[in-house]
Amino acid sequence: MNTRISKGEKALHACKIVFLGLSALIGLFPFYLVVMYAIKSPIDSANTNPLLPPHTIAWSNFTEAIEASNFFNASKNSLIVSLSCVVLTILVCSMAAYAIARSTSRLYRILFYMFVASIMMPFQAIMFPLYKTWLDLGLLNTLPGLVLALLGVGIGYNIFLYTGFIKTVPRELEEAAMIDGASKYRTFFGIVFPLLKPVTMTVLVLGTLGAWNDFVVSMVIVQKEAVTTLPLTQVRFFGEYTTQLHLAFAGVLLAMVPVIILYFFTQKYIVGGVTAGAVKG
Repeated sequence: MNTRISKGEKALHACKIVFLGLSALIGLFPFYLVVMYAIKSPIDSANTNPLLPPHTIAWSNFTEAIEASNFFNASKNSLIVSLSCVVLTILVCSMAAYAIARSTSRLYRILFYMFVASIMMPFQAIMFPLYKTWLDLGLLNTLPGLVLALLGVGIGYNIFLYTGFIKTVPRELEEAAMIDGASKYRTFFGIVFPLLKPVTMTVLVLGTLGAWNDFVVSMVIVQKEAVTTLPLTQVRFFGEYTTQLHLAFAGVLLAMVPVIILYFFTQKYIVGGVTAGAVKG
């Protein structure tokens, strides 16, 4: 009896390892393709099997991609947009979620459900009204206009995360602070906000990834060279008659480096922040 159970547990453990190994390979496969195409010469990228490594490594692809895409200017714009969007998202969404989570008013509950409903709305439904509004306000082809658009697109999901997490914070901590004479702002920033570190790190990572990799919203808001972000530079490698896959993938690989580093150092906070923010209604 015990031997059979032991063999069954070993078989189950082996199946788990195989499943996780296959999942890891599937997840890493796109990254492998990016690396292979990024170091291939134009001839290799056109004539060889995509899965095979190149005959010779074309390191010049990276310098050509940097020059062709105005990489450093686009990187600067993406960095400005990502940092601004993340800072504003953390401040606005955490404060709004705190007001919603601690209020018993029906109005705040309605507002919360409206924010949650906005998560299900596709961007295509508001794309043309957004373009017309930004045109009238003079925010097209500006980095502030892009930051505000990205902030609005993601605000519903981030308020949902913050609200659920704040409901797990004991009210007694805030009541003690208020008894000591602390104002609501002092209580929030001094007591509550430091306790929101897990969900804040989640919002930071997901917000940075979303803003850094965004293409659709950026394509609607910015078209001028001076305010182009990194995802938009990839369009230059795909023409009507020619496609420079080796340069496109070299540019993609360079753009991936900052977010991979960020994710590597902060990934442990993501799962905890998302699950903790979802346990309360």
